[in-house]
Amino acid sequence: MALEHKLELKLAQKLVLTPQLQQAIKLLHLPLLELSQTLTQELVENPFLEEEVLEETAKEELTREEMEVMETEEESDDAESPLEKMMSSLSGSAVDEYFEDRSSDGRDLGYFTPGTNTPLSFEQFASKTPDIYDHLLWQLRLSDVREDIRQIGEGVIGNIDENGYLSATDEEIAKSVNADVDRVGKAIELIQGFDPPGIGARDLKECLLLQIRLLGLTGSLAEKIILNNLEELKKRNYHQIVRLYNASLNDVLAAVKVIEGLEPKPARNFSGASTNYVVPDVFVVKTDEGYQIILNDERLPKLRINNYYKKLLLHKNSFSKEDKQFLEEKLRSATWLLKSLDQRNRTIYRVTESIINFQRDFFDKDIQYLKPLNLKDVALDLGLHESTISRVTSNKYLSCGHGVFCFKFFFSSALQSSTGEKSSTTVKDMIRKIILEEDPRKPLSDQRIVDLLKNNNIIIARRTVAKYREELKILSQNQRRKFS
Repeated sequence: MALEHKLELKLAQKLVLTPQLQQAIKLLHLPLLELSQTLTQELVENPFLEEEVLEETAKEELTREEMEVMETEEESDDAESPLEKMMSSLSGSAVDEYFEDRSSDGRDLGYFTPGTNTPLSFEQFASKTPDIYDHLLWQLRLSDVREDIRQIGEGVIGNIDENGYLSATDEEIAKSVNADVDRVGKAIELIQGFDPPGIGARDLKECLLLQIRLLGLTGSLAEKIILNNLEELKKRNYHQIVRLYNASLNDVLAAVKVIEGLEPKPARNFSGASTNYVVPDVFVVKTDEGYQIILNDERLPKLRINNYYKKLLLHKNSFSKEDKQFLEEKLRSATWLLKSLDQRNRTIYRVTESIINFQRDFFDKDIQYLKPLNLKDVALDLGLHESTISRVTSNKYLSCGHGVFCFKFFFSSALQSSTGEKSSTTVKDMIRKIILEEDPRKPLSDQRIVDLLKNNNIIIARRTVAKYREELKILSQNQRRKFS
């Protein structure tokens, strides 16, 4: 078969995402913080965008007479303003002579005297909270050790992570500070004696042993359990520990209580991590007429088209062809951005309104009345695509009378019961309440929880209870048991 070249015309339909449409989809997915950063960046790059400020609003509200006065003052460039007259009167020679001779009669009023300046308070300076590295270096510099050990100690401190554990081996530290392994070991031993107890350990076992020995419990049952039985301790298999050491259960429980009082992360109190609070994207407020939906735009810059540049673009002869194309492109970009923002707000509002309609019982009563819901239900209700609903509900939060919830909270799978379908979120809440009300000395097994749910007309498998319990971060039956 011979190869040949030829041209063909074909008609085909395909979806093409323009840059403007891609931007609209991106804005729809962004949470508040990232949206604020994006708008701020656009504000810097696009001259047609400007932020509404209070000063401009106040200026627009000035009366006509006040505007005429301001224009008259601006036009009289040669005339001296009242402020300038006041400043010139204050700078007269009589004033200077007064301050030069202020102490000639024995009276020192203290003006401009260098020695009478009030010192600044230390409270006026921004302070830095000492972290674990500053705390350890301070102790190292106060230690009475050789200079070479002190230098190696600085290298050791530099390899301690935020939890207080040594993250490098002796050989790696020796190579980085150009020292032998024996001296590195001495430096590590020195730092392990610093505050907080357990600092500089290589793993959890060593961390707990350092603290136990600092308490003077060397050779105790608590030390033996840490050395040999951490796995049994994790599983709360205390009877196995009793058999291993031929000890009484009370002795084992006393040793466990000591171990529970130790700190597994010695540098926890020196962490400089700040708490990040959730900022709701939507507020749902209950009123006499129903539920009011309020979009949170407090942290977003309020953008508008700059009229100056818009009018400037009308003067076609003022720009070259390239400049005019650039300005027209920026104007289109700014206009599309504002439309995309408006569309984003409308879509979030409509999705929130649909969720309220589907989950009316939850907003009126409690979490027990949450209904099964999926993205397809909301998409069909609003006539939108499921992907659009997914973007709207991702990384966004809703605040209502019951608290602050992620949008995904309102979407859950359905579980069958004799009274109809139940939301999996409601079932998880029931499991959590059942475990909270159990006797800690006789915790309920997963099978027993299945039976209790069955009494409430909810049919669920044991493995499903175990799965939900793990999602709720609730320990197993044996790990929840309390012996005293």
